[in-house]
Amino acid sequence: MSTYRLNNLLSPHSVALVGASPRHSSVGRAILNNIRKAQFKGEFGLVNPRYHEIDGVAAADSIAKLSFAPELVVLTAPARTIAGLTDVAGRRGAAGAIIVSAGLGHGPGSLAEAAERAAQKYGMRLIGPNCLGIMKPGVSLNASFSAHMPAAGHLALISQSGAIAAGMVDWAAQRAVGFSGIVSIGDQLDVDIADLLDYFALDEKTHAILLYIEAIKDARKFMSAARAAARIKPVVVVKSGRMAQGARAAATHTGALAGADAVYDAAFQRAGILRVSDLRELFDCAETLARVKSPPGKRLGILTNGGGIGVLAVDRLVELGGIPAALSSAIREKLDAVLPPTWSKSNPVDIIGDADPVRYGAALESLLVDPENDAVLVMNVQTAIARADEIAVAVTAVVQKYRAGQRASPKPVLAVWVGAEPSIGDLLSGAGIPNYPTEDDAVRGFMHLVRHREAVEALAQVPPAMPSEFAPDVDTARQIVAAALADGRSWLDPIEVKRLLDAYDIAAVPTFAAADAEEAVAHANAIFAQGATVVLKIMSRDIVHKSDVGGAVLNLTSADAVRKATAEILARARSLRPEARISGVMVQAMVVGTKARELILGVADDPTFGTVVVFGRGGTAVEIINDKALALPPLDLQLAHSLIERTRVSRLLRAYRDVPAVKQDAVAMVLVKLAQMAADIPEIRGLDINPLLADEAGVLAVDARVAIGRAERKFRGSGPANFAVRPYPSQWQRHIEVKDGWRVFVRPIRPEDEPAIHEMLKHVTMQDLRLRFFAPMKEFSHEFIARLTQLDYARAMAFVAFDEASNEPVGVVRIHSDSIYESGEYAILLRSDLKGRGLGWTLMQMIIEYAKSEGLKAISGDVLTENTVMLAMCRSLGFEVKSDPQEHDICNVRLALLNQA
Repeated sequence: MSTYRLNNLLSPHSVALVGASPRHSSVGRAILNNIRKAQFKGEFGLVNPRYHEIDGVAAADSIAKLSFAPELVVLTAPARTIAGLTDVAGRRGAAGAIIVSAGLGHGPGSLAEAAERAAQKYGMRLIGPNCLGIMKPGVSLNASFSAHMPAAGHLALISQSGAIAAGMVDWAAQRAVGFSGIVSIGDQLDVDIADLLDYFALDEKTHAILLYIEAIKDARKFMSAARAAARIKPVVVVKSGRMAQGARAAATHTGALAGADAVYDAAFQRAGILRVSDLRELFDCAETLARVKSPPGKRLGILTNGGGIGVLAVDRLVELGGIPAALSSAIREKLDAVLPPTWSKSNPVDIIGDADPVRYGAALESLLVDPENDAVLVMNVQTAIARADEIAVAVTAVVQKYRAGQRASPKPVLAVWVGAEPSIGDLLSGAGIPNYPTEDDAVRGFMHLVRHREAVEALAQVPPAMPSEFAPDVDTARQIVAAALADGRSWLDPIEVKRLLDAYDIAAVPTFAAADAEEAVAHANAIFAQGATVVLKIMSRDIVHKSDVGGAVLNLTSADAVRKATAEILARARSLRPEARISGVMVQAMVVGTKARELILGVADDPTFGTVVVFGRGGTAVEIINDKALALPPLDLQLAHSLIERTRVSRLLRAYRDVPAVKQDAVAMVLVKLAQMAADIPEIRGLDINPLLADEAGVLAVDARVAIGRAERKFRGSGPANFAVRPYPSQWQRHIEVKDGWRVFVRPIRPEDEPAIHEMLKHVTMQDLRLRFFAPMKEFSHEFIARLTQLDYARAMAFVAFDEASNEPVGVVRIHSDSIYESGEYAILLRSDLKGRGLGWTLMQMIIEYAKSEGLKAISGDVLTENTVMLAMCRSLGFEVKSDPQEHDICNVRLALLNQA
């Protein structure tokens, strides 16, 4: 697993610091001081061959001469020595190292590669190089050169910038916010963002994860880890480089629209990550997520003593997509009984500027029990009439009383005390009430909670590998692209594009090729006979944008007009682009959709995330209007509609005045088909349909371009090589007959299987649960089972077997690959009352078959020595069984797959 040995690095029992010096300005000395100041409880040693002691701490000549084998080695020595030190640490038994040193370089032949090779020999994990280090308050470890040590808490921070990590520590100290861990990852030679997402997602002390990202190295691994983590707890990211223009030279319109930052935005949205724009918003988001859970809806009740600030809060709430809560009649009566007659009678609940602590408390009690709101924002503008600190005391008392009386999850309460003294913020924070300097910050904090809930709900949707609504002619489409590539071309010609769209049942304007004017007239006469006018367009594999050479003439009504226009188009093109290969003109019927909307749809290739799907406002001014949204495939109808709704043009798809609404699902279905086309034919490097006309009758592609090239495998593992998110692997669905004619249906697990798995666990004995989980298991939380059912199919797979007669789950087998995608760790669990009927053997064979298809080299697992049935089955399947050298009650089992048939 990608979390392999990370616990040894982040919660070690022993630490060695290599490279500390007496120099007070040195990095090593700063880390030494921090480790001592944090009062690390485990064994600690220094290594420096030039000094016998540093600041009263004895120093060994080498790692090998330490009196203990360090779990974690912190390296601050010169870059040229790091590979050798890593090798010595590995031989001594270290589980991993933090390489703080910089200057190791990158790529083949570098010092970094040498260090990585040394670590791999011993199974060591590496954090860094060129990093700030790590801070784990829960184990009193500050192996960093940060100026401060954060308090223990429930936020984890993973940062590509040491300065950002250090800044977060300073902010946290001011806001009484604690951390479960802070890791500066530097150059990510080994341990990367995805590994740490996996680690903190499973960490019970971490309630939310914060990310500072500059760039992603392995997009599929990142998406898999991020989606898995975000299903369990909030993940918030701030990314630098928002203004990078990564697609200036893109040839297709959709390529130009898919800027680098927009693709990251789409990736974060698909992963269920909350993106914030800057550090202040990250801090505020952390403030919210560290203290309260997401509400079930987005209705906000607002309590204030200032009408103006209440109105500002409502304006911001509506702008961000929230809903000002209505007041139920019963609550309005309660408020009438405790408030002066001049209160606002509506939300915001303005209790007037002379409101005292008693009035605040009474109003808040009413709002907290009102079923018409999902959260309450309490705001106070200081006056000379009532003391702000006394009001804060009254509010915290009401909130604490309300929380104590709630059996279910209490609704969030947020606060704004305008211009308050720091002590008031401390009071509110101490009571677990997120508080902010302005109403804008508070409303954003509430909407972060809302967005997190929406993201989790969206993550539960699993797009199918092949939508069932259509059956494309994939073979024909592939032949079209293959023939063009064999011809040495990078673009399909218009006739090929029309055939490609036909293969995927995407309606397009009939298109005819004409080599000269007379052939164009012949095709035009057939169109005139149907009562339509004609469009002519230049046909050249070298002229992508026809408007650049005046290569399109519209609304031709006669044969003479067609003949003349053909000659003029060909002459202009040859004059303006003499080097271009011109094969004639295209002849199409003129499509006039007076009430049709012009849209652009397509796919583009991103160097980091692979294929992206683009949707937006179409037409010749598409880049200038720049109304677009992006999504990572695969798509289903729900995801396609979500993509459409993120644009301004989506509003025009609905009915307005005398214009009927666009046919339901018509546009979304084209997006689904394009995503499927990109999965089937990775040689398509870019495609745009512009415009796609959409109206109440359906959709019609008027013009389209398709760029092609050699397919590149961007991502490891099976599935579409150009997709950062793997589709649901429906090809692994099987109907199987085991012993005595018992029939089971086996398929990859889905998030919605959680209730069924919970029910299955009721039929597993305590002994079998202990054999599976290595510990007594009496209760299973939602978070625990979510980890079992919510997979991303990129690094982990689980097959669940259902009894075909009862449709009840009867067994689950799973495998999770390691961080370098070479080996997978398996686990299996069956209903206790159905053991001995051949299901375990069948599921093990299936997971072995899957591992082979993924290209894994081995399957491994840990089995308790008393689990003799599992050990016997492993031996029968060819596993090698060995006693664990450290844990004598555990056997390590391993099956090599390289030589398997």
